[in-house]
Amino acid sequence: MLFGNPIVSNQNDNDEIVNIQELDPSIIVDLKYSTQDNFLGKDIYGELDSCYLRKTPAAMLVSASKSLQELNPDLRLLVYDGLRPRSIQKKLWNALDTIPETERTKFVADPIKGSIHNYGAAIDLTLAYKNGMELDMGTKYDYFGALAFPIYEDSLLNLGKLSKEQVENRRILRKVMQKAGFSILNSEWWHFNAFSYDETKNKYQIVE
Repeated sequence: MLFGNPIVSNQNDNDEIVNIQELDPSIIVDLKYSTQDNFLGKDIYGELDSCYLRKTPAAMLVSASKSLQELNPDLRLLVYDGLRPRSIQKKLWNALDTIPETERTKFVADPIKGSIHNYGAAIDLTLAYKNGMELDMGTKYDYFGALAFPIYEDSLLNLGKLSKEQVENRRILRKVMQKAGFSILNSEWWHFNAFSYDETKNKYQIVE
């Protein structure tokens, strides 16, 4: 069950929705929208404590996890969010109603169009030690500002806004995720896409 609804898959394995920890128990999951530790300050997922993805992106994540542990056996992937139904996307969108819609898309995808999260092909995550302690990435998850932008890291490092350790931690995360086939988002160090939006839309049905 996912958000109170049965998980349905068809004969195409790529459409199957899977629990990532059933594929790799070493991946740590801390769903931020199942807590009050998010930009809304509200628990919007309820009792959900497992992260789901489509089968192919999930396999890619397992590959990234293995690469990370080969690089440093003491490190683990810690997941903040994966498959996010469009109904949840609407809540995030509406929570930013003080921001004009033309500006709002910088922070949250328009639920009418849908985000790659809504198809189960995007993942939000960080690095942690085996005990669950997160590495310093320079900002919290869902930080709305330039400090979270990977494209600004070099200049922010030169300005002393980010430390060498923080930038190196982000680079390690990107290294293992990109090696597994994920692409980055220029405005969020934690966000990775398994496929482009158009490819995702052609592959999968959106999860409502």
